[in-house]
Amino acid sequence: MRNDKLSVQSMDFAVSIIQLVKELKQQRETIISNQIGRSGTSIGANIREAQYAHGRADFISKMQIALKEANETGYWLELLFRTGYLSPESYQKLDADCSSLRIMLIASIRTAKAGKD
Repeated sequence: MRNDKLSVQSMDFAVSIIQLVKELKQQRETIISNQIGRSGTSIGANIREAQYAHGRADFISKMQIALKEANETGYWLELLFRTGYLSPESYQKLDADCSSLRIMLIASIRTAKAGKD
């Protein structure tokens, strides 16, 4: 188990996404639930892969993929909110968590590109 802030938050976010997917499937919503399930859990998977990257370029690439997945997840969250599948409170919480991950990913990518350790 990794305990750095980005790993912990991405794992917690993935757990929240899986819980959301379960709720959506109970409501018989499958199209968006499948999409958000993939993108929302992929964030942490790519962060985990980056931790064993084959150098700085590979690390940056994996983190950029995680960032893209976080951005896509934000899209699906907004779509679920706009179509009434997410309450304002649930949307605000999940969107804030997703935004926090994006901010940390951007900072990590910038640091890696600058060559800082």
